[in-house]
Amino acid sequence: MKVGLDLDNTIVCYDRCFHTLAHREFSVPDHVPISKRAVRQFFRDSGREKDWTILQGIAYGRGMGEAIPFDGALDFVRAAVANGLPLSIISHRTAHPIVGDQTDLHASARDWLRRAGFIGDGALSENDVFFETTKEAKLRRIAAQGCNVFLDDLPEILDADLFPDACEAWLFDPAGVSADRPRVVTDWPSFSRLIL
Repeated sequence: MKVGLDLDNTIVCYDRCFHTLAHREFSVPDHVPISKRAVRQFFRDSGREKDWTILQGIAYGRGMGEAIPFDGALDFVRAAVANGLPLSIISHRTAHPIVGDQTDLHASARDWLRRAGFIGDGALSENDVFFETTKEAKLRRIAAQGCNVFLDDLPEILDADLFPDACEAWLFDPAGVSADRPRVVTDWPSFSRLIL
């Protein structure tokens, strides 16, 4: 069996990151709840879609150090590696933000993965991590890596026509809004019990 993992909003939790950066960079008031979804809604309700787009570039780039792993994600990766289970991280992200900072978003993610312990001794190697600039390329990479299981927070990836037939699609849904789908987990310890 080979397991593929999405990165953003699956391994990486951005709730506090987006809130902190929105407050610091765009003076978003403290009363906005500490969640990525709430911050996005605040910008949209305020007619500030461009600021939201700029904020995303900051959060996935130079501000990614403010993000944290979801509880249990690193434990899963280390346990899988220790047990000889092949893993890949396969992420869809542009090379640079659409607007604003022109940070290398792939380098920012690799740096975060190293600092958080996902790449290094007892964890993944650099060769286990893939960044694709389109969703189609991500789906082709999942197939090319021979993943039998793939965990992602986006139903649109898991339900895509290009998603490999031989791969089990698992949805990571920490908010618990998609309970009606098959193969849904709300946390990493649950995924770990099912897969390891």
